[in-house]
Amino acid sequence: MDYLGELKVVPKLPEQIKRLKELAYNFYFSWHPEVRDLFIEIDKEVWKFVNHNPVKFLHEVQQKRLEEKAQDRVFLEKYKQALTDFDKYMRDEKTWFSSNFPEYRGRHIAYFTAEFGFHESLPIYAGGLGVLAGDHIKSASDLGIPLTGVSLFYQQTYFTQEIDAHGNQIPHYLPLNPEELPLRRVSDSKKKPLILKVPVANRMVFFQLWKARVGRISVYLLDTNVPQNTMADRQITARLYGGDQEMRISQEIVLGMGGALALQALGIEPAAWHMNEGHSVFLALQRIKDLVRNEGLKFEEALEATAANTIFTTHTPVPAGNDAFPLHIKDKYFQHYWESVGIHRHRFMELGSQIQPQGYEIFNLTILSLNLSRYRNAVSRLHGYVSKDLWKTVWPDFQPHETPISSITNGVHAATWISRKIRAILQSQLSNNWEEKQDDNNFWNKVDNIPDQVLWNAKLEMKQKLLNHIRERLQKQYRRNKTGSLHMLRISKVLKAEVLTIGFARRFATYKRATLVFRDLERLKRLVNNPEKPVQIIFAGKAHPKDSGGQDLIRQIYDISLTPDFRGKIIFVENYDMGLARDLISGVDVWMNNPRRTQEASGTSGQKGGMNSTINFSVLDGWWDEGFNGKNGWAFGENEDFDSLDELDSWDSDELYDILENEIIPLYYNKNESGLPVRWIRIMKESMKTITPVFNTHRMVKEYWNKLYIPAINSGEEYRKDNFSAVRSLAAWKDRIERHWSGVAISPAESGEEHNGSLILKFGDTWNFTARVKLGKLTPQDVKVQLYLTLEDGLHNHSEQLAEIHEMSNVSQESDGVYLFSAQVNPKNSGNYQYTLRVIPYHPNLINQAELGLACWYAKGN
Repeated sequence: MDYLGELKVVPKLPEQIKRLKELAYNFYFSWHPEVRDLFIEIDKEVWKFVNHNPVKFLHEVQQKRLEEKAQDRVFLEKYKQALTDFDKYMRDEKTWFSSNFPEYRGRHIAYFTAEFGFHESLPIYAGGLGVLAGDHIKSASDLGIPLTGVSLFYQQTYFTQEIDAHGNQIPHYLPLNPEELPLRRVSDSKKKPLILKVPVANRMVFFQLWKARVGRISVYLLDTNVPQNTMADRQITARLYGGDQEMRISQEIVLGMGGALALQALGIEPAAWHMNEGHSVFLALQRIKDLVRNEGLKFEEALEATAANTIFTTHTPVPAGNDAFPLHIKDKYFQHYWESVGIHRHRFMELGSQIQPQGYEIFNLTILSLNLSRYRNAVSRLHGYVSKDLWKTVWPDFQPHETPISSITNGVHAATWISRKIRAILQSQLSNNWEEKQDDNNFWNKVDNIPDQVLWNAKLEMKQKLLNHIRERLQKQYRRNKTGSLHMLRISKVLKAEVLTIGFARRFATYKRATLVFRDLERLKRLVNNPEKPVQIIFAGKAHPKDSGGQDLIRQIYDISLTPDFRGKIIFVENYDMGLARDLISGVDVWMNNPRRTQEASGTSGQKGGMNSTINFSVLDGWWDEGFNGKNGWAFGENEDFDSLDELDSWDSDELYDILENEIIPLYYNKNESGLPVRWIRIMKESMKTITPVFNTHRMVKEYWNKLYIPAINSGEEYRKDNFSAVRSLAAWKDRIERHWSGVAISPAESGEEHNGSLILKFGDTWNFTARVKLGKLTPQDVKVQLYLTLEDGLHNHSEQLAEIHEMSNVSQESDGVYLFSAQVNPKNSGNYQYTLRVIPYHPNLINQAELGLACWYAKGN
């Protein structure tokens, strides 16, 4: 038969259910299962076929199914209830924010990130950074915080992963059709697509905007795939983290500078700006440029005004993970910029300058971000310590613990990640409004009251759902690879819900050590094949297409999974995404995580598992360093330094096996006469009640609001008063300090006060100390003079907890430019102290005392 062509007939929503379209275009559906259930009930197979995308679902579902449901009384009741809840949510004026901070109504936060992970239907995320950003937005919506998100719309998915018959990762970049996604194009006043432009190197790049609604929050995605651009520039937003360095810097200019211009065009005037990682740092350069051009400020003044209300969150604890560029690329892309703001090349370059061990200079975007923000944070307590040490060279005159980087530990959006089964238990056993109490520790103590049988049955059902999901994926993979039905039959018979199941799923970077559990194959073989206490381990995750080491790890695991001793015991599931993640974190019994310590900034997958009664078994890194209490899971790994990574891995793997063999496996299979592992269930409950109220994004976003957003808003507004008078004064003061700082020196007022050894002081007694300070052309009002004490401790020398700073007061002027300062000191503890003196710049408008990076310490001969 010959066909003339193709005809696509798009279904039309019946009047009775027409607002399904409104629900489809708001990612509210991603954390409200009752909304997803509407689409599933209409046609479950189509819902699976479109990868849970409600907009595409409405394009693909048959008209007759819509007509049937429009006449289904039971369905209509569910539909009406879902809409009632949605409307109440969207119109609620009594949110946490409005109830607690009415004076900040209308103060908007701009949240910039290179990726957002709201749901698997919009695959423009690579992993944890994007999913965290999505969870941040969802909690901001729930809490009513006025926030706008900005990112890029990537024309292709972050790669879809296939594993071939040889265990090779095959990446596929599938095109995304924005017309079939929960996005709407932003139009101008004439109802035409809003087209904006941003300078990139020596050309203009045009972009359009797509708008995503995430509950109450709007998120704008920039897209360069427009006819006004060359084919090369249309590819700038083709792939997340794709291309060479010139493509990366072009993406980051569009995101940062283009994003700032987009908010201007939309009439959005943020009171504070949040950069989630350094990819968006060029937004600060655009804001500086606007202040120079529109307000008549000098570059340094504009920098102060911009940095005053800018927040920077760093997620990367290893130097190689931070974006950096050779200077010739910065010359190419920013020469016109530094000329336009009236500064020289060297001043621009020093904002991001980093000298490599080999002696050459690069331009580091994390350093630029630190210099263009005044509020900075790491994403866990341990990561805070690591970051302070990693970036201490930006403030070289200060002790590492004084590096002005705070920490706010990551969390996850509980309503997105807590499974249906656990939700049902929480609603029936605790409270219908458990979501409103998710950061209330006392409320979650009620988890102990959940009947053991109820929680255990739920875990078995979640595990069975996971295993069914895995079988579906494996069947598809094996058919494609022509592996054969016999292998599939073996897998389907072996995977069982009653078997202890361990999960390991994350990005396959080498430092995460995915193959640590395989270091002793003979020992592992005995553990997983014990006929009375069997174990099955499920792996999933993607390696970056350019990371050959990570891909090798995947291949190793896949090869091991095919051997007779591990067939059906070790499983690698391809194409890890948010959909598979939801089933994995809730379905496995144990969530295993074994990075090399201090290289995991935070991690969040274990938090999601804990909320679902999954028990963590992890190295004490990232969030688990705070979350582990000795009763809610297991911890392993060495904290000390080793001569080689191989030696470290050997020690860690030995401990991993010991805990598995002697604690985890026996405990899981230790059941009472009713078949319940009572002690295991006790740990499940401890995991839920200690992890849920602390490691959720409601707590996290509230901390951002109180610790960073409010101070940034306040300082930003203060700096803009009276035609930026405070900014102009501060910039002039900084310039004067930097020009004259070389003339500052400090020493004891009398040589005898050096004591040539130890001074004995009884605890509680007062010690009088006087210092002579040479200030040259500066004044006592320009500085703080401090006596700096450090309590000696072999384990924690120079840590923040052991340092004491005692302010000294100006008592007299000894001669021209020379002043005496004194202090009466009462050390806070007993022990052996070392003490010294220092002078630091002081101005009442400084946001942090280390801001200039200048400190003059006592040195013999001053």
